[in-house]
Amino acid sequence: MPENSIRAIKTYFINELNSFYEQSELESMFYITVAHYFNFEKKDFILTPDKRFSESELLKIIYCVKDLKNGKPLAYIFGEWEFFGLPIKVNESTLIPRPETEELVDIILKESNQVVDILDIGTGSGCIPITLKKQNNNYQVFAVDVSKEALKVATQNAQLNEVEVTFLEYDILKNRNSIFQQQFDVIVSNPPYIPGSDKTEMANNVLDFEPHLALFVANHEPLLFYDAIADFAKINLKNNGKLYFEIHENYGNETLDLIESKGFSDARLIKDINGKNRIVSAQLIN
Repeated sequence: MPENSIRAIKTYFINELNSFYEQSELESMFYITVAHYFNFEKKDFILTPDKRFSESELLKIIYCVKDLKNGKPLAYIFGEWEFFGLPIKVNESTLIPRPETEELVDIILKESNQVVDILDIGTGSGCIPITLKKQNNNYQVFAVDVSKEALKVATQNAQLNEVEVTFLEYDILKNRNSIFQQQFDVIVSNPPYIPGSDKTEMANNVLDFEPHLALFVANHEPLLFYDAIADFAKINLKNNGKLYFEIHENYGNETLDLIESKGFSDARLIKDINGKNRIVSAQLIN
């Protein structure tokens, strides 16, 4: 067991993990970890470098390091992750929220100022609909997922963040008809879009822990979900309603072509903060 000063804890954390992660990544992971467990920020390390912790607190670090050696992502070790400044519970039934999805949410918020009905398809942890509702309480927000376990987590997250979102179990691939009484102003989805052939290029901590159901599609059908959701949206969007997708960076033009072939207008391909094709939006004008 390491000594109980914050300096010793940092040395232990980095020395134990330096053969598993890059140095710059380890620094970031350490500060995220002590902030989560001890509410100890980076500035506190400078102000109180000799801060000491109890044995039970040290054990949290030791168990965390053990999990990190096995490749388990910090989000699953903590059981939650921050998204758009909100705490979002996660487990291995839900994807870990990504910064790219924050960009998707930000675009919707900027372009949907009125009271609107919004549907999120394939909601996972519920981070998209919960954030939209938290940022604009005038929104009426609905979300669906095929996974019962993911919906349990999403419901917990709505309660945690004190917002009202209607969650329902629904499989868009088996039923493209609506289960709702109303139409929507906005339909958004971050569906599975990674071809199975991409697995060889992906990190083990993603492959070993995150739900493949939410990640992968067959190599010969990379746009499977976009096709189904676009068909659903044609029936269930209001006139002038908008469709928003997060996409695979390599299928931007193909996704645009698909959406336009379905009769949507004003289709746009939007790059993320890293300059990669990441978002497609379009409008249904009847």
